[in-house]
Amino acid sequence: MIRRLDAGALGVDGVVRALDRAAASVDAETRERVAQIVAAVREKGDAALLELTARFDRVALAPCDLAVSPAEYEAAERQVGARTVEALRYAAARIERFHRATMPRSWSTTDDNGSVLGQEVRPLERVGIYVPGGRAAYPSTVLMTAVPARVAGVKEIVLLSPPGPDRSLPSAVLAAARIAGVTEAYRVGGAQAIAALAYGTETIRRVDKIVGPGNIYVALAKALVFGDVGIDMLAGPSEVVVIADGDADPACVAADLLAQAEHDPMARAVLLTSSPGLRDRVQAETERQLAGLHRREIASSALRAHGALVLTASLEEAVEVANRLAPEHLELAVADPEALLARVRHAGAVFLGGFTPEVVGDYVAGPSHVLPTGGTARFSSALGTEDFVKRLSVIRYSPRGLAEAWPHLAELARVEGLDAHGAAAGVRITNTGGGA
Repeated sequence: MIRRLDAGALGVDGVVRALDRAAASVDAETRERVAQIVAAVREKGDAALLELTARFDRVALAPCDLAVSPAEYEAAERQVGARTVEALRYAAARIERFHRATMPRSWSTTDDNGSVLGQEVRPLERVGIYVPGGRAAYPSTVLMTAVPARVAGVKEIVLLSPPGPDRSLPSAVLAAARIAGVTEAYRVGGAQAIAALAYGTETIRRVDKIVGPGNIYVALAKALVFGDVGIDMLAGPSEVVVIADGDADPACVAADLLAQAEHDPMARAVLLTSSPGLRDRVQAETERQLAGLHRREIASSALRAHGALVLTASLEEAVEVANRLAPEHLELAVADPEALLARVRHAGAVFLGGFTPEVVGDYVAGPSHVLPTGGTARFSSALGTEDFVKRLSVIRYSPRGLAEAWPHLAELARVEGLDAHGAAAGVRITNTGGGA
């Protein structure tokens, strides 16, 4: 059911090649369809949203139905019940605490000539959050995107999500939106939602940046509108790599692999271990636990296509394989996880020790679960407050500082053939008598 690979026979390069995904391919017809959707919304606004929602979601709306009303938030909170509200508030508080600690700060420094250099941090004014719908509700995604935006100081947080057959958004999503600080919500999904956020309609004003996961239509639309609006990342199927030593609990390791595999048939779940015995026990546990899963068909497909149990020569070699994969989630289920952490270069989020399953990161730990996938952790990071602010460079030169810089500035301007650049500094030197 799940592949067994041996790094001793294949080498690190061979294991990485065996686990490599085929490059994502999207047919030209799908790309064209998304481009047409985006163009239609840009040209026709609300009329296109209503027509596309009727076509794809089979829900008939009028313009006045697009926005979620205050009464719907009230009803949603009553419907989910106190237990769910308490869990959402618990998660939101932890997410907020983490992101307040990571909030970028303005700063400045003064050099020996009295010139001041620094940065001013300013929040984005209006951000769009896309929350997938369809077969499941994702209130955790609301918290993981909206709370960091609110902590960063974003004043307008706009949520879009596809409506259900009864024209409503899931009650848990609306309850989470209220707790997280969402200021507007609309029942629009798919590529048309991304276009509405990027270009605006009569009802939905455009935003500065769009964040949140979605299907291939959403991802293609985000790629298409990037440049006219900011985006967070283009997320792919979810991934976990577990590095475990011989003392790891095989039932826990198997459960963590399955928790990832049940997401999607394209999800990746990989064990890297130097213990042959653990590998055998994890395989047996995975098969045993899989039989009882509600989503066993999805998990089974994912494990067959993208799962692996890899035997490495050492834990250090396991880390090297993990670095090459640059996974979204990396678990270090070993006796001394901090020692291995020092060797980790590429991962979206790292989970240390036997009592830190990846699922705590999905829901309640604090860091956002919107993470780089598909090896992009080599150059990108988790969604955070940094994604909801801009950094303004601030420069204030003193007369003495400009006088010192001027001959070097003038020479560089001469080399580039931009004489007026040098003159713009030189005239100040002349007018102040040399900058004394």
